[in-house]
Amino acid sequence: MRDAYGLDEDYWEWSAGHRFDPAERWPWWIELVSSAVARGVDVQRARVVSEPLSPYSRYEYELTGGHNVKAGEDVRWLPRRQASGLALPGNDFWLFDGTAVLFNHFAGDGTMTGEELMTDQTVVSLCCTAFAAVWERAIPHEEYRPT
Repeated sequence: MRDAYGLDEDYWEWSAGHRFDPAERWPWWIELVSSAVARGVDVQRARVVSEPLSPYSRYEYELTGGHNVKAGEDVRWLPRRQASGLALPGNDFWLFDGTAVLFNHFAGDGTMTGEELMTDQTVVSLCCTAFAAVWERAIPHEEYRPT
């Protein structure tokens, strides 16, 4: 849900115009997700973004097809202006089978400061509801045309 995360070497390389194949850069992710999908696991990712896209979000968008989608993720994009009526948690999160949620915590500059796994069903239910609401409004990666 952030417009930028910790800016690593990959981002700076991409920003300088050096395009690379994300499948070659991060083969472990392709293997992790594709093996989960092969077992019947649905891997869904929703990105809530400001428009026009920040440079970092543009980087994510351009890599998504060759990385996330290629691995088997179903990725959708929700312009932030369309999320105003939604109650969303204050942190990025991964939801696991509706039983656990892993929050990612970031500093103001986008560097990760930690993770927090929660199984409290009130919190998990909030995140399930929030994700479902975003997913319903979000645009599939193949159809999303960022401004």
